[in-house]
Amino acid sequence: MAIVTPISHRPLTLRTPVTLGVVLIVLVVLLTAVWISGTVWGAVRNDSTSGMFWVMLGAGAPLLVAILAGVIAYLTLSVKAFNLNRRQSNFIDSVTHELKSPIASLKLYLQTMTRHDVSVEQQKEFHLIMLEDVERLDSLINHLLDAARVERGGEAYEASDLCLETVLSKCAQGACVRYKMPPETVRVHCPAIHVHAPVVQIEILFRNLIDNAIKYGGSPPKVELTAVCSPSGDVTVSVLDNGTGIPANLRRKVFGRFVRLGSELERSKQGTGLGLYLVRNITHALGGRINIQDGHWTVATETDHSDRISAEAEERSRSSQESSNNSATTGNRGTRVDVTLPNGKIVKTEPASDDPSPQD
Repeated sequence: MAIVTPISHRPLTLRTPVTLGVVLIVLVVLLTAVWISGTVWGAVRNDSTSGMFWVMLGAGAPLLVAILAGVIAYLTLSVKAFNLNRRQSNFIDSVTHELKSPIASLKLYLQTMTRHDVSVEQQKEFHLIMLEDVERLDSLINHLLDAARVERGGEAYEASDLCLETVLSKCAQGACVRYKMPPETVRVHCPAIHVHAPVVQIEILFRNLIDNAIKYGGSPPKVELTAVCSPSGDVTVSVLDNGTGIPANLRRKVFGRFVRLGSELERSKQGTGLGLYLVRNITHALGGRINIQDGHWTVATETDHSDRISAEAEERSRSSQESSNNSATTGNRGTRVDVTLPNGKIVKTEPASDDPSPQD
């Protein structure tokens, strides 16, 4: 009996390409310095060959600089390609797990119902569990389709005037149902603001933001959505969670494709690493901007809730550094994602009067 040893692959690292790139850069720099020095020395001599050295210096120096720039660009692209390959590997592991778990669950319950006598109550319970697994698969497929649609680009959506409060409430309720959280997990504070944008993109944008806030929030999670509209028509929606926060040096990286913090096999949160990538691309497609900063939860009562919302609106108008220094330090630290979209307006509603005022 032949014993086949498993094939072992050494993990790919950046040590070899980075070392080779640095060595080539140093050699090109030394060659350029020596060549320019020798050429200048020959050119400054007052003889018949000095003109030839000046021509060599003028023609060769740009070429050596171009070679140096090419080596640096090649090293940069190699590092980016390596990181993308590693993120794609993590993405495959994540999607495989997300697909395998509900399929295995569906298979188990279907085999149980086929091979054994199951009571009516158990059948109802099994059907509910299988429906949750199917919805999980449907959510994953829709997520992948959204990412492919955004990556492909060029697909036009019809823009319309949307009631922002309605969209945010719908996304919040859907997230609470998906994660089996009570409705008060996500609180929405939004005045009568209308945004002129495609409804499909707006729903994808805030659905991913709320999902991300719930997944990486505290235990139990707590999410708060606050929307304000500036006189210029810019609408800023802040999504605040009560999680551990994102380090400042990783806040730009989390918007990359397939980016998830930590090792894929050590994570306890489900996901594909495409949520914030979709958020960034959709925000830019709508002509908006996005910013991540530390958030702070403060104790507030219902009576001073409006005052706190006004204070938050004023705080958003300052820079991120000033906001971090002046915000309240009491309460739990979290993450606040501010999404600013154009083409917004506040719709003023006429107050309804029950009894007309008597005329004199």
